Amino acid sequence: MKNFLLLVLTLLTLTATSQDTLLVEKPVDPILSKLNTFHNKISTLNLNISTLKLDDINWKKITKFATIYGAVNGGNSLSDVDVYSVTNGLETQTVVTPYDYSVILGVRKISRMGYEPKEAFKTGQENSFSDAATIGKVSGFEYLFEVSYVRQEGETYNNQHHFLRYIDDTYILKGEYLEDGFADIKYFETSQRYRHQVKDLSKLDFLPKELKKGKLSLNIGAAQRLSEPYGFNPLEEWQLSNGNLHYTFLAIQEGYTMQFDGQGGVEYFDPSGNSVATSTEIWEGVVIPTVLSDYTEKKRNELENTIQHSLVLGFDYYFYSKKIWLHSWGNVMPWHYNDGGEFSYHRYNNDEQWYDYSGGLIFGYKYSKNLGVFVEGKYNKYWNREWHDFSFGINYIIF
Repeated sequence: MKNFLLLVLTLLTLTATSQDTLLVEKPVDPILSKLNTFHNKISTLNLNISTLKLDDINWKKITKFATIYGAVNGGNSLSDVDVYSVTNGLETQTVVTPYDYSVILGVRKISRMGYEPKEAFKTGQENSFSDAATIGKVSGFEYLFEVSYVRQEGETYNNQHHFLRYIDDTYILKGEYLEDGFADIKYFETSQRYRHQVKDLSKLDFLPKELKKGKLSLNIGAAQRLSEPYGFNPLEEWQLSNGNLHYTFLAIQEGYTMQFDGQGGVEYFDPSGNSVATSTEIWEGVVIPTVLSDYTEKKRNELENTIQHSLVLGFDYYFYSKKIWLHSWGNVMPWHYNDGGEFSYHRYNNDEQWYDYSGGLIFGYKYSKNLGVFVEGKYNKYWNREWHDFSFGINYIIF
């Protein structure tokens, strides 16, 4: 009897379980489903470089439609300036600024957006704002490698901009290196993001009816940036409690010397023994600023690069027609991991979080065959350093 009862209870349990399984239908969360698909795609990527064989790479597909370009561009700079002095009688010195030029070499494979004109040749000076967008026109693999040597208003700069990106329906992978000497910014960044495409824009009331036909996608992920420790102030250790600076002691440490004549006069010499000033006024007004600039640059160059891990959120929107087009993108990093390092940016920001962000806008509208307006621009702010470009105007064709 005991065995019979156990058998009956077992059958009842199996029956109840079977009934629950048949009757209860759990709904599938679409967001979790997409995240699961995103995870599966990333987890199956082969990141072992040692298994990579050059023969397995489809070089024809990678290089198809790529453009290799090189160019030398030049032009006159500031006009000559006459500087007058009456210290030892009337003296005239002409300040000559050498002509501006740029030497550029690059290779790019980036699909041309609908609003971009088709160019016969690339000079490397084209201001392609869309290159800064997170997502290009098409999915797949795109890249840019560009180096330039520029002289502008007598100052020379080394500039580099390289990136690799792979765009999929559900994820974005990107690696970028930027060195802009004019803006004094240099960093290497990688990011891995989940991408969600918004297929129905009809509920976005702030968009005009025509723009609701565009493509909008949102993304979220992680970013890693390798750079010098921005925020570090090499002169901090030389500052007094009242805000003044021990600049003369700093100069002496850097090899500068001074010689007094016993009659109240003084002469200052650089580390090579050359006379650089014969009065305190020239020493403080001309030499010391150079000393501080050289010292700051030297101490910054001595430090190793730091890595910053951040959360990144972004969006991309694109719509194009012959009458109107709009391309906009934005990225914000609202949270950054604090590793407690000596040169972490948190230390220079009172151990508080900060916002790093970038964005761009390209808009064009043709009122008629004759009249049209446009607005283009991009803006970046990392570690409280800013660099940006913009252009806007009106076109009227007479025919």
